[in-house]
Amino acid sequence: MTGTVRGVTATGVRHVSLRSGVYADSVRLMQVSRDVGARAGVTAVLVAMATPLNLELAAGMGLAPGDGASPEQLLVAIEAADDDALAAAVAAVDAALTARERAAGPAQAVPLRTIGAGLDALPTDGPALAVVSVPGQYAVAEAADAIAAGRSVLVFSDGVPVEHEVALKQAAHDAGVLVMGPDCGTAIVSGLALGFANAVRRGPVGLVAASGTGAQQVSCLLDVAGVGVSHVLGVGGRDLSEAVGGLATLDALALLDADPVTERVLLVSKPPAPAVAQSVRAAAAELSVPVHSAALSPEAPDLTAAVEALLVGMGRDVPVWPSRPGPAETPVPGAALKGLYSGGTLADEAMLLAAPVLGDVRSNTPLRPELDLGTDLSAPGHVVVDFGDDALTVGRAHPMIDPTLRLEAISNLAARREPAVLLLDVVLGYGADPDPAHSLVPTLSAARRAGTLPVVIALIGTEADPQGWSRQADALAAAGAAVFASNAQATRHALDLLGAAR
Repeated sequence: MTGTVRGVTATGVRHVSLRSGVYADSVRLMQVSRDVGARAGVTAVLVAMATPLNLELAAGMGLAPGDGASPEQLLVAIEAADDDALAAAVAAVDAALTARERAAGPAQAVPLRTIGAGLDALPTDGPALAVVSVPGQYAVAEAADAIAAGRSVLVFSDGVPVEHEVALKQAAHDAGVLVMGPDCGTAIVSGLALGFANAVRRGPVGLVAASGTGAQQVSCLLDVAGVGVSHVLGVGGRDLSEAVGGLATLDALALLDADPVTERVLLVSKPPAPAVAQSVRAAAAELSVPVHSAALSPEAPDLTAAVEALLVGMGRDVPVWPSRPGPAETPVPGAALKGLYSGGTLADEAMLLAAPVLGDVRSNTPLRPELDLGTDLSAPGHVVVDFGDDALTVGRAHPMIDPTLRLEAISNLAARREPAVLLLDVVLGYGADPDPAHSLVPTLSAARRAGTLPVVIALIGTEADPQGWSRQADALAAAGAAVFASNAQATRHALDLLGAAR
């Protein structure tokens, strides 16, 4: 440990230290920060690698470590009400990091610090997929090493410039491998879930997804229908933009076409660039495996309908999607729709379904630029907020892990007493909050006690997920929410509660 500072602040005491020779990925460190921050007496905490961004965040919290920090060091910055709470918080960080090291197995004499070094230490017939989860400015070099070694790569990192994304994907195409990402949060490869993914059964449908939560919604509905997935190949949210041109999508389609297990392919995305969508359709028409579309647009705004069309095309029955109707609510004409989402594609789907009925829906990720909320997330009228947008996750975990901002928004909405219907998504699965209902139920219950606030929830997951769909649904329904496995059905139910004609 180097550079440890203990001191007194206006609100308590603090500990700031830099630790060398310690590394953990950002998601794990955000979980540690969240867990330690929830301890009694802890008022602020940041456990993160000492990158310039994280140092800036620490300075904003009044917990800067001083000069000499480097991105290879681990920053532990904690403020607490008193010495006992501070000592307990530091011990909790130590315990969490030590537990991680034990789980990783015996330490190597010389830790391997790059993808290239790791691949050099493996036989040539070793793993065919590398995963990169480092700050965006370092991700390109690591991914390039994997491509040069003939490995496909999943780039979990965000903050990668689009021109670097294009270069990586062109290099991967030339090498006959696949780049998933950057900012690829969801994938399932041969049954192995990577990032945020759900426990779904194996089956004949392959997904190519320029959308994380969209892929989770579709794969979970297929699981409910008894139809599993062969692979979920995430390609990153920008892949179907004009700038990237669908490079990874085209490669992923070709890989699934050659996969003997895959009998159908479903393409899942937010609204793609029209010219790119056309080129992807042309390429798909040349494949031997049928390719179906679940690309959102004003003409096709419903992921559930896309899954149902796929099932019909396969000769399968369309099931009744699970739900918990919730209490009888009297429609409130003139109330506003307040959609507070953790999934960007699910937020887009809600807006695409609501806009033709309600008119303009404002958002921080709007369907049209003139509807941009900017920083006013509590604006009156119809609003859908994507709390998973990069601008709202700087220095904090994704809302599927850390619900703090959204819980605050729910409490603030209840306090304003604006007539509204609250529409939420709750996404289950690996990597997500181990018990989202535990934190959400008290906030929802308090909001409903403060006034009439109907709550509708799209609960994305499966019974086999660690959280269990039914267990979560029952807890949320007991708090007065109407719960649906389909985000489209949840949105339509919210519109019905608004008294909106559809």
